[in-house]
Amino acid sequence: MKLIDTGNYNVYFNNDCSNALNTFVKKFKFSKIFILVDTNTHRDCLALFLSDFSTTANIEIIEIENGEEHKTIDTCVGVWNALSELGADRQSFVTDLGGFIASTFQRGIEFINVPTSLLAMVDASVGGKTGVDLGSLKNQVGVINTGAMVLIDTTYLKTLPYNELKSGYVEMLKHGLIQNESYWSTLKDFSNLKKEKLPQLIYDSVLIKQNIVANDPHEIDLRKTLNFGHTLGHSIESLFLKDNTKRTLLHGEAIAVGIILATFISHKLLNFPLAKLSSIKSTMIDLFGKIDLKSKDYQEIINLLKFDKKNSHGNINFVLLHDIGDTKINCHVDELLILEAFKYYLS
Repeated sequence: MKLIDTGNYNVYFNNDCSNALNTFVKKFKFSKIFILVDTNTHRDCLALFLSDFSTTANIEIIEIENGEEHKTIDTCVGVWNALSELGADRQSFVTDLGGFIASTFQRGIEFINVPTSLLAMVDASVGGKTGVDLGSLKNQVGVINTGAMVLIDTTYLKTLPYNELKSGYVEMLKHGLIQNESYWSTLKDFSNLKKEKLPQLIYDSVLIKQNIVANDPHEIDLRKTLNFGHTLGHSIESLFLKDNTKRTLLHGEAIAVGIILATFISHKLLNFPLAKLSSIKSTMIDLFGKIDLKSKDYQEIINLLKFDKKNSHGNINFVLLHDIGDTKINCHVDELLILEAFKYYLS
């Protein structure tokens, strides 16, 4: 697979990753290199990363706790302090999951994204969005800043639990729904998750997202389509994160529900085909089953919608579908229709 040139940085794949990294490090002669890992990537991925990394610079490893509940400002403060204590300066660079931390430390130090999960490969690593949660509210603090490069090595996926693979796969399914019916149809075959064609499908997904971002880097219009399923999905994810009586959802689990809800609303408002709605619902439920959603949760989820970053002038904005690959942004949805969508999901 050839690299993807975004204009600001390159996305490298598999065998090209180590050469691109080593060439970059040799060229810029960094004073120190910091590798930011969580407990899982430290255990499962760091040795693989270092085995192909050739540098004479001093390397420091900074570890944070894994899990969405640790994606907070408090975690950032801990890493910022560690960077300061370990002598990071503006000639240092950070790799792996520290885009927001690197973008804000000393007004910005160089960083490289090395996604090690399927979700990060097809979503978070491309487009320059960085951020952390504010309490249980998703990605409320952040900046748009692209790193020096993205290194996507699908070898890391061998360390990933199957549920985490499925979580990332939901974002790929979303790319199909907003962009390409043929791609969506291919992805409906979940055996792709265990086949040799997955790397090519990841490449296709990254290319879909990058083409959208390139045409709308600051999310004025087209880039908003990438939020399909995320308006209610993020609210559901936030509710399950803050409610101690519920298990924490994987991102993909919540977005799968959000996609069903948004597609139902699309059917009601934009005449999205009923047969395709039923197929999408079946696909998402086949992937994850149904989450434990109670009628008493509906209003709390709706209340959380007001924190969605896509809102403007007090209106909650949805991305909806006329058909697969045919989107409409900035759709206003009545609360009663949202409640009807929840009932459809549970039916």
